[in-house]
Amino acid sequence: MNIAKYSANGNDFVIFHTDAKANRSELARKLCHRQDGVGADGLIVIVPHDVYDFEWEFYNSDGSHADMCGNGSRACAHYAYSHNLAPAKMSFLTGAGVINAEVDGDMVLSELTEPIIIDTEIEENGKSWWLLNTGVPHLVNFTDDITLFEIAEARELRYKYNANVNIAYIQNGNLKVRTYERGVEDETLACGTGMAACFYRAFSEELVPNNIEVYPKSGDTLYLGHNGKTITFKGRVKNTFNTEWEI
Repeated sequence: MNIAKYSANGNDFVIFHTDAKANRSELARKLCHRQDGVGADGLIVIVPHDVYDFEWEFYNSDGSHADMCGNGSRACAHYAYSHNLAPAKMSFLTGAGVINAEVDGDMVLSELTEPIIIDTEIEENGKSWWLLNTGVPHLVNFTDDITLFEIAEARELRYKYNANVNIAYIQNGNLKVRTYERGVEDETLACGTGMAACFYRAFSEELVPNNIEVYPKSGDTLYLGHNGKTITFKGRVKNTFNTEWEI
């Protein structure tokens, strides 16, 4: 089986395309294992679709399904274009809905599904949290010190609300973000839908303009904006390597 390894600002994925859907949870666990497999945050499988350029199946590293992944959408779009599965401007179906994407060299822009604000009045541990859905659910808290991310607290909230957990720091109209991700069950170097959720809370509260830079733990620069309908998410992706995997 031919597979590709991709990195999107610290979020890494194994990607391949095939002709049919299947339950690939066990394959995802094997491929994503950091010691015994290729190592990745998630597995993306591209399958044909009658209406859109393609459809994806997305698996977290623990084998669980996820409806959406922002960084994964950009890596997936680059793979599809590079393998002649879609034009540079494409639309594909995810569990969260249709994603529009555009590939320009190693820079990829995705239009995420419309964000939903679920709850703005969550109080936990003396902190104010918003719960939003930017393809998958995210808790967002603004902090004065981005260096202090309490993983035990994030893990507790993740299970209480069945959501990813983010802290964000506003600096000069831009954002620094750290995210604890479901399915990985730890902090990751970057999370696209998490950055989108942090941006949308800040934008909704008029704390940032509608086009900003966002910096995840990886230190990379992502560009997020609001086009009047949904969130645009742009950044570089890297095809780290291609290889064969024995089934």
